[in-house]
Amino acid sequence: MDTRLLRTFATVARTENLTAAAERLHLVQSTVTAQVQALEKELDLRLFDRLPRGVVLTGAGREVLAHAEAVLEAESRLRAVAASTGCADGRATGRVMLSAGETLVSARLPGVVAALRRSHPGVEVDLRTMGTATAVAALRSGELDLALLLEDEAEFRDIECTPLAREPLVLVCSPEHPAARRATNSSTDWAELAREDYFLHEQGCSYSDRFIERLRAAAKDAPPRITRFGSLEAARSCVAAGLGLSLLARANVADALAAGRLTQVPGPQFPDVTVQLARHRRRWLSPAAAALTAELPHHLPR
Repeated sequence: MDTRLLRTFATVARTENLTAAAERLHLVQSTVTAQVQALEKELDLRLFDRLPRGVVLTGAGREVLAHAEAVLEAESRLRAVAASTGCADGRATGRVMLSAGETLVSARLPGVVAALRRSHPGVEVDLRTMGTATAVAALRSGELDLALLLEDEAEFRDIECTPLAREPLVLVCSPEHPAARRATNSSTDWAELAREDYFLHEQGCSYSDRFIERLRAAAKDAPPRITRFGSLEAARSCVAAGLGLSLLARANVADALAAGRLTQVPGPQFPDVTVQLARHRRRWLSPAAAALTAELPHHLPR
């Protein structure tokens, strides 16, 4: 049996959407559909009910899913063993599928990958940008080995989450923005903050979501004006141009703060956000994934 069919089936099962599964697998939707149909024909089972809102596992599909994930896990172990065979110096080899939000991808992970290449040149890191919900689904389907989540609370029955660090957050604006001039004399309270314009990271970014909840709760006259971007660079650029404020990880704006392109807005204290390392509880941690896990703490805030 072609395990690619099983991987596609597991990804569709977790996303319940052919288009979303195709995006994760870097395939066109017609290929995903054809692979699911090929597996159904080979097993002589109907695995999904096709509904207007997407696809849903049948009873038989749910039973097949558990066995498919076991086969994919066995394949992963076999590939890791094969990759490590013949490695004379004892260093790990193989590929690691890792995801993180853009906050960490842009600020922390380049240093991790560079250090890993020096210590374990045979390890390749396939890095993807994903939010929490997408990453957890990808861990369950076997698409990912590890995921870094920016979540203070991360509890899942089948996903093990280990706190690694805490990322400091900072509210920033342009030095020419009125909030910067006002902040020189007194701290800004939540009611004042709710009257500003904001450029924040996309929905699903945990610290941005919590920040918006506080702003809306403090708004007295009208809801705060908020624009959300899938790109941190877009948010930073709008703020640097004096168009509004943003709440970002300090690591993402450290250079801009040092250069004077951005300035911190005094006001309410924003708690640091926890960096969690997530992996599937039942899946084997390959030597390559273990090497990456050991390297991560050296590049995150202590």
